[in-house]
Amino acid sequence: MEGGALALPHFRSRVGIGSPILLSADPGAARRSSGASGRSRVSRVNPGAYPRSAGRGRTWKRDSPEAPPRRSGITRVPNRSPEMPTERAGRTKVSNVNLEVSHHRAVAAVRLLRIEKGKAFVDLLNEKGNSSGENEMSYVERTLGFSIRCLDNRDIRLVTVIVAGTVRWKRYLDYLIMSLCSEEKVFREMEPLLLQILRIGFFEILKLNVPAYAAVDENVRLAKVALRPGAGNLVNAILRKLLLLKEANSLPLPKIEGDDRAQARALSIIYSHPVWMVRRWIRFLGKEEALKLMKWNNSDPHFSIRVNTANGYTRADLIDRLESLQVHYEKSTMDEFVRIQEGMQNYLNLFHVQTVLQAGLLKEGMCAVQDESAGKFPCLSDSGTSHLSKHLILMLRHEESIVGLVVSVVDPQPGETIIDCCAAPGGKTLFMAARLSGQGKIWALDINKGRLRILMEAAKLHNLDAMISDIHADLRLYAKETTATFDKVLLDAPCSGLGVLSKRADLRWNRQFEDLEELMCLQDELLDSASMLVKPGGILVYSTCSIDPEENEHRIAAFVQRHPDFVLQSVHGYVPAEFVTDEGFYSSSPTKHSIDGAFAARLVRSVL
Repeated sequence: MEGGALALPHFRSRVGIGSPILLSADPGAARRSSGASGRSRVSRVNPGAYPRSAGRGRTWKRDSPEAPPRRSGITRVPNRSPEMPTERAGRTKVSNVNLEVSHHRAVAAVRLLRIEKGKAFVDLLNEKGNSSGENEMSYVERTLGFSIRCLDNRDIRLVTVIVAGTVRWKRYLDYLIMSLCSEEKVFREMEPLLLQILRIGFFEILKLNVPAYAAVDENVRLAKVALRPGAGNLVNAILRKLLLLKEANSLPLPKIEGDDRAQARALSIIYSHPVWMVRRWIRFLGKEEALKLMKWNNSDPHFSIRVNTANGYTRADLIDRLESLQVHYEKSTMDEFVRIQEGMQNYLNLFHVQTVLQAGLLKEGMCAVQDESAGKFPCLSDSGTSHLSKHLILMLRHEESIVGLVVSVVDPQPGETIIDCCAAPGGKTLFMAARLSGQGKIWALDINKGRLRILMEAAKLHNLDAMISDIHADLRLYAKETTATFDKVLLDAPCSGLGVLSKRADLRWNRQFEDLEELMCLQDELLDSASMLVKPGGILVYSTCSIDPEENEHRIAAFVQRHPDFVLQSVHGYVPAEFVTDEGFYSSSPTKHSIDGAFAARLVRSVL
């Protein structure tokens, strides 16, 4: 697995995946028989109340916005109507398409539910017509009880904007929603789907500046159709109250006052970050820098395109194509990269992304989409790319790789043997292979066999497969069993991903303070193992996409104490001077350099 924001799937079991969330999604659930009369009526249930969980005898309660997020799951789905037979019965499925609701909002609400359950990522949806897109529509139908029409490209872009923004601003939105509910109990016992609809409405009004009538009317209609009329009435009342407060510039936000802990809590709400992150950044960076960092994390991220020189293309070739496609760009300080302007979640920029992909630039092997510092491959759809390209982009969404400037720290030279110790899904491996100019060899080692397969398919697409061999293994076991050594060893270590929160909208909520200690132990183990693969006189590069000193400088200091045969070598001369620290490390800072945060150290093994 490529280093970066680590979910630790291979090193520990995840707790809480199966925790239940109750979902009342049957649009007819509010109607009940009135007895012998046979008449139906609308339930007089309080629109803010939450239905009892069958067989449990208690009401599910939601945490406060100040509490750590809890994992949730779906305990039931709405009953299918008689005219909607299942596929398992071998009959043709008849879709109950609802044309009344806003389709992109319906998809966004369901996707937000799945993200909270831990079954989805904050990705751009795939184009209609492929299996992933069909699965998404299936989730909508099973959750809401009706299907929607296929989304066009504009709808897909809107879903991406709404989902990423709503997740990013979740703590801020939840605080305001709770403040505007008639009672705190209404918020704490609010059913998950209703909460997602309110979050969408609040985000559209406060951050997207969607016209008031559209934000209110469309979300009210969605709540009424997907839940019940009373839910729509509640959404209407709360959203209209929000509009009045916004117009009066009197949103009920907390004041930044009191002791350090109280100020951190207030800032965590205003800037929508976990309290522990805010306190940690104030401690290491100071309050002013911490505020700048949180603003960066909440801003629209950019991304870069790297030209594939191995296929004979130059940056000038790529720029010519971008200009012919009328895609706005700017040149990077690195020769292989071009930046796409605007934010990745920005409407205009999403149009540019789709244009680049649909023009077939990835399919041709002309370029790769990634970040200069942290090798980000955004999850994008591409109706014009190959089957491989779609799945490659999807897989690259889940992990970060240190490519760009960090590969410059490795400084691959023709004829060298290099091992990439946490290689999949392959951004840095491909970039290093391209730097070898057809001479040398790279071994890509990873614990995930499926991701290694995608890496090798990508290498073939980029005409680099002859230079790359894959090794499916746990680095810690492989280092003990092999006698092989290499000229250069790159360990792009699993880390917290605190340097890439602008691109990973959901990552801030999936990180706990306790994760850091576990990650640091893992990083030490992997460093020790990677060091065994370095030839005498060879180079070991350790990198992360974190800005936390305990994952970076502190790990190197501890490693050198354990391994006196390794000496730190300055990265000066390998990267621009602005990225070189006083200690000789590579470090990129979002607030100083306007790119993702990353770290790298270059160590030389003594000959004796």
